[in-house]
Amino acid sequence: MTRRYFALYAGLACATATVFSVSAMAAGKPDFSGEWKLNIDKSDFGPMPPPSSQTQKIDHKDPVLKISTAQSGAEGDITMDAMYSTDGKESKNNFRGMDAKSVAKWDGDALLIDTKLDFQGNEVTLKMIMKMSEDGKTINSKTKIMTAQGDFDTAAVLERVK
Repeated sequence: MTRRYFALYAGLACATATVFSVSAMAAGKPDFSGEWKLNIDKSDFGPMPPPSSQTQKIDHKDPVLKISTAQSGAEGDITMDAMYSTDGKESKNNFRGMDAKSVAKWDGDALLIDTKLDFQGNEVTLKMIMKMSEDGKTINSKTKIMTAQGDFDTAAVLERVK
């Protein structure tokens, strides 16, 4: 896989995998509102280079989930905004010029998000599982990224800022 693919997947994986934050648990489903910072040392980016920093601002009024991501790294500064529907309805977003279709749904207190996009004629699929720590201070996510060049897994750890 080329460095260009790694940079793209790194941005997508980080943005998507760290999309969610939780401030309170109600009826088994977390409220993903707040400000969060990626803990790079506790995260695993697989074959991709990690960002130098990443923060998320999230507004969640179930089923609407709005995410603003700011990331810095080898590709420079990147900002992305996304909106998801946690009730299983398809959401459409644009990530760095690529149209993406996502379906988000609850599985108990975990949020599952499946995203598909086309990168230069190649389909990329991201399957995420997001879970909140019991104390509400950390989000742990695992993402399987599937491409024509091969599949790999990433893990992201976000810590509450506000």
